[in-house]
This record gives sequence, structure tokens and C-alpha cells, in this order.
Amino acid sequence: MGIEIERRFLVKDDRWRSGATVTRLKQGFLSTDKERVVRVRLVGETGTLTIKGPTRGTVKSEFEYPIPPREALELLDTLCLRPLIEKQRYHLIHDTSEWVVDEFEGENQGLVLAEIELDRADQPFAIPPWLGIEVSDDPRYFNSNLATHPYCQWERK
Repeated sequence: MGIEIERRFLVKDDRWRSGATVTRLKQGFLSTDKERVVRVRLVGETGTLTIKGPTRGTVKSEFEYPIPPREALELLDTLCLRPLIEKQRYHLIHDTSEWVVDEFEGENQGLVLAEIELDRADQPFAIPPWLGIEVSDDPRYFNSNLATHPYCQWERK
């Protein structure tokens, strides 16, 4: 069984941009049920189908399978819930850890999140100075929830 251990944070400034590499991705959800999320993703010419189990703290089961890009695009265009999640994903290293920073577009524009994947839930890591508050336990920031309740619809103070 595949396991994903991930911590997620808001980003408070642009200091992370130095040295980051970027890819553009589009993803959609066939199911956003909290017990089983099914995601289709297209990154360039790489398509994937991912099935995730319920989140327990920062841990969830995850199974990911390659699919032909043509099929990924067809699923995104015809079967996935709206809106689709579109974002620029930046990869960077801080200290010795690999981070991704997602800059959302479309109906989630304005949201910038940083993620780190860990080998174990209690694994220590250096906190970059550009990180804001941790939102790992806030389901509003799950991509599956951003597809059903986009950031542009949130009431902000």
C-alpha cells in the first residue's frame, strides 16, 4: 500500500522563488468523497490517475497509476468535477528538503501553498523563512475541496 505523509503551509512572501523550477499542471476529481478521492492529473505529456484514502492527521493511503495523456485530457474535459484545479508548481530545495510551492490559477487564484512530503509523520525538517501558518489539518486547503469550494468563494476578513 502507498502512503503519503505531507505537511502543507501558506506562503507569506516570494523569497522561495530564487532557484525554483516550474511546471504547469491541470487536475480534476472524479470523486471528492472524504473516504476516497480519485484524481486525474496532466503535467505536460504525463497523465496520472491517483486514488487517495481518508486523511489521518498528515498521513493517507495513496495509489498512483500512469495513464495515456490523451485519456487524462478526455477525463479532465468530460468527467471531472468543475472547476478544474490549474496551477504552477515550483520545485525547490530548502536546507536538505525538497519543497513544492503551488501558485493556483483560475477560481483558486491568489492561493499559494507550500508542501513537503515526509518519510514519517514525526520527521524533523527545517522551516523556511517564507512559510506562513500550517494548514495541514484544514480541509479547506485540500485540492479536492478547492475543486468543490474554490478559494474565490471563501469569505475573508
